[in-house]
Parts: sequence; structure tokens; C-alpha cells
Amino acid sequence: MATRESIARTVHADAWEQHGLLRAGRGGRTGVLPGIRLMASGLPHPQWNNGDVTDPAAVDLAAVRAWYQPLGVPWGVRVPAGVPWPHGRFLFRKRLVLRDAGTVDAPPVPGLVVSTARTDDLVAVAAVAAAAFDGDPALEAAWIDPLLRAPEHATVALATLDGTPVATGSVLRTAGHAGPAAALAGVAVLPDAPEEAVRAVVGSWLLRHAFATGARLALAHPDTDAEAATLATLGLTPAGALDVYVDLA
Repeated sequence: MATRESIARTVHADAWEQHGLLRAGRGGRTGVLPGIRLMASGLPHPQWNNGDVTDPAAVDLAAVRAWYQPLGVPWGVRVPAGVPWPHGRFLFRKRLVLRDAGTVDAPPVPGLVVSTARTDDLVAVAAVAAAAFDGDPALEAAWIDPLLRAPEHATVALATLDGTPVATGSVLRTAGHAGPAAALAGVAVLPDAPEEAVRAVVGSWLLRHAFATGARLALAHPDTDAEAATLATLGLTPAGALDVYVDLA
């Protein structure tokens, strides 16, 4: 019988497979080898080209290297937390939180309006994400653009506070091995906005969209304790973790 942690890992792998599929024609690719599900976004950052290890003992690392080699991108793997993995360099532990479909609400923030971002909002969305995550707007735009162009699979939010863009985020809907599910990610809030309150409103708005369109599960991966606490108020509670390794090429 599947555990909550194994279900969370499956939802995660389904979502990243979908990311690879959405980027077909842009360097995106997906594949399956013994013990690992593979994806590439085509972007020059290892966080966006990864394999989700399902059975560490079955993985042939030489075959994984051969799969990524012609793509010319840096890559890494994600292993169930705590499972021995003697390859590459441990980078960090990625926490997973999960919830079932249902009611989700957050206290309103006066003056905050959340709406569905469109393709012509790309510059504004990328600017918010880059400012919140200390990133490159062009690289953020390259990641976000395929989501904006696939409304059947993804919803990207753009939140304004008194008319000024202050936050964004997305949900990616999947129908893979875990069944109908959604991955909540990229919730970015500008530092001069009330971060946790805005994060809760944007997250709840995105989750409602995901559940309204058929998702039965929702997954997220908090980077900080504060983010985890906010997600907990939205019903997302701990469901294991993944250990991320790089420098495997």
C-alpha cells in the first residue's frame, strides 16, 4: 500500500514530467530508465533538469549520463530523503507538503487582487519572480512562458496591491501515476508587500483553481519554515522530502 510520502514523491515526479512535456521543442524532454524518471527543461540550470529516483538500487548512472549528454544542460537527481546515494554532491533536502482536495481559504489582504496571468503579462510576472527570488528576469521568463501558453495544464497567478504587481505563483495540473493532482510552486512576493499574508491569498486562489478543475491532491515544496507555516494554514502538511544531488555528469 502506498504511503503518504510515496504518493507525494509520485505527484512530484508527475509534475516534473509535465514540465518536460510542456517544453518540447524548446529543449524539453522526458524519459524513463530503470529506477528513475527523467526530465529536462532545456534551460541552463540544474534545478530545472532532473531525474526523480524511484528505486536507487536499479539506477544505472552511466545510462542516465548518456540520456542527458546530448541535451547539453546541467542536471541533478532527487532521491527519497535519507536513502543512501553515493553519487555526486548532496545539495539540499527538498521538503514536500501534501493535501487532499477540499475547501481552502485565506484572510483577505485589503487592496490585493489576484487574477489569471496571460501571455502578455509575462514581463510583469517574470519581474516579480526575479525580484522575489533574486533571479534573472530573462531566465524566469523562459521558465514561466510555457506555463502561460498551456492553460489546459497550468494556471499562473498575478496579484496586484493597489494596482501594482506584487506577487505571482502557479499550479501545474497532472494526470499521471498519482492520478489527478496539482503542484503549487513559484509563489513569489515582493519584499515590500506583506509577504506571508499575500502568499496565503495567492496560494489559496491557485489551489481553488486546481481543485475546481479536477485535482484530487495538491503538492508544494516550502523553502523556509515561514513558507511551510503558511502552507500549513492552507491544509498542506509534511509528506516526506527529497535529497537533491548534482555534479553527476
